[in-house]
Amino acid sequence: MRIAILSGGTGWHVQDVLRAAKDLRHEATAFDFRQLATGVHTLRDILMNFDAILVRTMPAGSLEQIVFRMDLLHEAVARGQLVVNPPRAVEVCVDKYLTTARLARAGIPTPPTAVCQRSEEAMSAFADLGRDVVVKPLFGAEGRGMCRLTDGETAWRTFRVLEQTGQVIYLQQFVAHPGWDLRAFVIGGRVVGAMRRIARNDWRTNVAQGGLVEPVQLQPAEQELARRAAEVVGCWIAGVDLLPDITGALYVIEVNAVPGWKALAATCGVDIAQKVVQFLAQEADR
Repeated sequence: MRIAILSGGTGWHVQDVLRAAKDLRHEATAFDFRQLATGVHTLRDILMNFDAILVRTMPAGSLEQIVFRMDLLHEAVARGQLVVNPPRAVEVCVDKYLTTARLARAGIPTPPTAVCQRSEEAMSAFADLGRDVVVKPLFGAEGRGMCRLTDGETAWRTFRVLEQTGQVIYLQQFVAHPGWDLRAFVIGGRVVGAMRRIARNDWRTNVAQGGLVEPVQLQPAEQELARRAAEVVGCWIAGVDLLPDITGALYVIEVNAVPGWKALAATCGVDIAQKVVQFLAQEADR
């Protein structure tokens, strides 16, 4: 099987997939999204030569560049090629509003959420959500750009800055939690590894923000919640974050369509890259 790995460079995860593909006797090649080109009437799309396309990361770019890259993925799917994750799933998961809306519509528990474009509506939502909220970038990951707001004056100033800089104001009710959450790694509708992420001197549990990790065996209900969340947004491979409140009730707070696994693989002792390649080979043979 020939695998094309699309990313913004040749970092650790790309190298891990290349290693796993070689170990399993498959051929894998890494491509930078920024170097892709195509024709229309006379196709010269290099992706046509591969049995499977793995979307690893999407580098920053202009709106036109991002749309074109996604168009290439949609066109590959239209040609009958295997793209993981499918481009529509990538589009849903990169957008926190769309992810939350899909999950809520499917009855999957998520924190009460409001999305606004003006500070006046954001202040009303701030009050409705109990004056204790987490503001997140609509497009963001690894806990970057998030802030917790409990003071009305600070909230107003924050919302005004976001409005004046043309950003969407996405705020969720703060979930009082025991200081940890769960990251489940789902491949093909099955949890292949999970870890507990423990906050350290912060309310955020993200490993990128200094959170500690330990392996954990999810309960059947937790596995089913992670599996359903990935399915609802259309992901075959996903990192699903589950947050318990102080009563033990679980909320899905994120579904990542291009999840990292460096910390999880080391913590759980699972060769995630090998499982990804095995899944691609299985789906390509269907």
